[in-house]
Amino acid sequence: MKRVEAASYPVSIFVGGPAKDAAILARGYCDDHGLCVTVTETRYVYTGGLTFGVIVGLINYPRFPSSPEAIWAHAEALAEVLCRRLKQESYTIQAPDKTVWFSHRPEDAA
Repeated sequence: MKRVEAASYPVSIFVGGPAKDAAILARGYCDDHGLCVTVTETRYVYTGGLTFGVIVGLINYPRFPSSPEAIWAHAEALAEVLCRRLKQESYTIQAPDKTVWFSHRPEDAA
């Protein structure tokens, strides 16, 4: 049996939208970029509401190890595709060392 280790760097994308559509979009991104992700359906419960969405997971897969910067870059690119194509206005990316919220809402502009 072969055993390969890599430094852990799990990254999660949190975005609203239908899980089925998110999975199809993620598959297209993975096919184009040689990547593997998880797509987990979830519910976001917040003050005054509830919405359905997904958590997309990326890891440092030991069979094809990558750097934290490369994993984060894939997360940003995939999240932007999901946000745009799922017609969302924001998303969050979480890693062990940072969590970043991205918004396309005009009222959130600096």
